[in-house]
Amino acid sequence: MNIIIFLVILALLVLVHEFGHFIVAKKNGVRVDEFGLGFPPRIFGKKIGETVYSLNLVPFGGFVKIFGENAESLETPEGTAEDPSRSLAHKSHLVQAAVLGAGVSFNVLFAWLVISLGLIFGLPTIVDNGNALRVSDSHVIINLVMPKSPAEEAGLKTGDILLALKAGTASLTENLNPDAVRDFIASSKGPISFLYKQGSKVAEAKILPREGIVSGAPAIGISMDMVGILKLPAGTALLEGGVRTAQLFKTVTWSIAHFLRDALVGRADLAQVAGPVGMVALVGDARDLGFAYLVFFTALLSINLAVINLLPFPALDGGRLVMVAIEAAKGSPLKPRFVQTLNAVGFALLIFLMLAVTYHDILKLF
Repeated sequence: MNIIIFLVILALLVLVHEFGHFIVAKKNGVRVDEFGLGFPPRIFGKKIGETVYSLNLVPFGGFVKIFGENAESLETPEGTAEDPSRSLAHKSHLVQAAVLGAGVSFNVLFAWLVISLGLIFGLPTIVDNGNALRVSDSHVIINLVMPKSPAEEAGLKTGDILLALKAGTASLTENLNPDAVRDFIASSKGPISFLYKQGSKVAEAKILPREGIVSGAPAIGISMDMVGILKLPAGTALLEGGVRTAQLFKTVTWSIAHFLRDALVGRADLAQVAGPVGMVALVGDARDLGFAYLVFFTALLSINLAVINLLPFPALDGGRLVMVAIEAAKGSPLKPRFVQTLNAVGFALLIFLMLAVTYHDILKLF
């Protein structure tokens, strides 16, 4: 089921991204030869007007084949001469940039829409002084479990909801909050019984706090947040959705930039990056937490897709935008063979990176 949900989410995000390219190209008079979901070989295709709409075998991606985007000869798919004015390469640099950047823009707009709708119907939110009165159904949720910590050894996981703690005759069952839980753990002299909810199951674990995890007090190796459900009126939800989308975009951009910086100096850890296999596991975690979390996860994936596509790397939208900028600056197009070779090398490197990350994903399963 997790695989099916992941493929549905991926197909939706790719559809949104490629539809951005598609609709902006169409609106600017550029011919679109194919709109494909997945990568070839083709399973099914139907031509409507001048565009073939296809479903392809490799599910991790999609594409729009735009006439003239790769500096190919001005030929139709059947090989007959065609009006060069319908080619992207013959449009202004501004139109080219608009078409190439539309996929990223649509992914960001989609994330904004999803988050805004989530806020209308109820979205998980960290409780703070600014929203405490508007948040309902608050719980202490674990947002990090340290490796090789007592918590990890006992089976606690990120996303678990703490329900009650008991140590000897002392207990913490009401008004749970992160500070109260930390104080209870720090003051305990022996094992603590944790009652918690993991997905749809309620479980109990006895954990002995350990010195040295945090400074000055025993701890079990978790960090926590107070999380509840925030519902807002439509207008407020739209504004708040925009703010949250911008914050997520900034956070994702910062994270990817730091990963790339570490990669350039040889310090990047591929094990921290999730590929298709890892994404399936993350979808499962979000699904276990509830539909609202899955909605938010979908928005986060859409923003990740947007940021990654903005990278100035050959074969990505960001790389193609850089080429358009270079052509605009030099006043003439780059050589088609150079552009095609650069994009082919970039695509090959992306496939290699995806395979490497997938390999690390599989290793995590054992």
